[in-house]
Amino acid sequence: MKSSLQFYGGMPLPVRVIAPSRLAALRERAGLSKAELARRVGVSTRMVFFYEKGRHTPTPQRLQKMAAALHCDVEELTGVRRGEEGLVDLRFAAGLTLDQAVELLRRTRVGRDLCLSPPRLSALEQGRPVLGRNWRDRDVVGRLPTALAKIYGVPVRMVVDAWMRTRPDESAPVRPRLQPQRGSSDSAEAAWRSLNERQQVYLGEILRDERMTETEMWMRRTHHLPVPRPAEWRKLPLALHAPADVVGYTRLQERLRRNGVHDPGAGATVHALARRGLLVTSTDVVHHAEAGEVTRVRVEMTRRGRAAARAGLGERAEQQPDTPLLSEWLWGVMARVADAGPDGLERDALSGRAPFYLGVGYKNRSAGRPSRGFIDEVPVLAADGSHVVGYRWKLTPVGLRHAVEYLDEYRRRYPQVDTTGVAALAGEHS
Repeated sequence: MKSSLQFYGGMPLPVRVIAPSRLAALRERAGLSKAELARRVGVSTRMVFFYEKGRHTPTPQRLQKMAAALHCDVEELTGVRRGEEGLVDLRFAAGLTLDQAVELLRRTRVGRDLCLSPPRLSALEQGRPVLGRNWRDRDVVGRLPTALAKIYGVPVRMVVDAWMRTRPDESAPVRPRLQPQRGSSDSAEAAWRSLNERQQVYLGEILRDERMTETEMWMRRTHHLPVPRPAEWRKLPLALHAPADVVGYTRLQERLRRNGVHDPGAGATVHALARRGLLVTSTDVVHHAEAGEVTRVRVEMTRRGRAAARAGLGERAEQQPDTPLLSEWLWGVMARVADAGPDGLERDALSGRAPFYLGVGYKNRSAGRPSRGFIDEVPVLAADGSHVVGYRWKLTPVGLRHAVEYLDEYRRRYPQVDTTGVAALAGEHS
């Protein structure tokens, strides 16, 4: 029987093996016969039979076609969970062979500087030493993840994470370059100063109400209750077009009343904020027990409005993380998991969005951010080891490496996050 492996100088290319039982199950779930799947992939029925018996492995292009035909991700065929991808997985998911990837990389400056070839890219993917000109130059090699991200169609941070999983004994290939973001802060402060006192009160109270609503959504997730999409709950009820003695006041109206600015001029103030691009207004119709069908006015903060309100309230402006760093919120989650120590963090403590951005195996919405795979749910066994009594969150090896590798950068960027637990782990692994 011929092997489906290709060789470069006697060295087998890294391939992603599909589990035969998984392929058969996915084909049956899609309602496809072997012949129909073969037609869609562009191979013979006999070859599909060989795939399902584990006697052949599909090429990257065929693996991608197979995933499309079965309406699944490549990861479902290979068994690689989200957040566990290595460099070879990213290439296979992009449907590229080594030759094709190298051809694309050789068109870039870094590809030429590193004299990339199929054997060198293969060695990189297999975690073996890569020999050649400039491969010891961190500045040159540090440009390669950006080029790989471009040809694979993924974020740079995903390539960096896959690189660290593939080559665990090396330093991270990319160092963040923290840039001051004063320009955006100046713009937010100027937008706040352009408002009159009444408009400032409105914008500040709307921001506070949004935060209270976000906390309520988090509590609902914690108690496993249904939560509307952010695009819906961020539209805050401002007023009902009905007599107040019948329908009462919304929470936002009560906030404004306490500040002495809720009066017939509310509409003009809201429209002035909307004209400046700080708010978006909308209306819908809701049912009230006593007033029946009434029109409701809702307001939603724009990013510019949120930045202006934060500046006006004297809060530090939100910063976008530099590649491959996490946002302040997600770094705080990582610090909490690290601080929980060897026993891990209670599973329900992270019932919000964090697992979708950090957890192994989690899949965000279509076209959403890929999981970083920095934390994982680890089963806790009963004392006699007979069954699982629960799960706890712990840092994965790459999550630990990321935290230790970039600890100093995070401390400079987010000084208010307590990193005691991370520092202790860094000391243990230094």
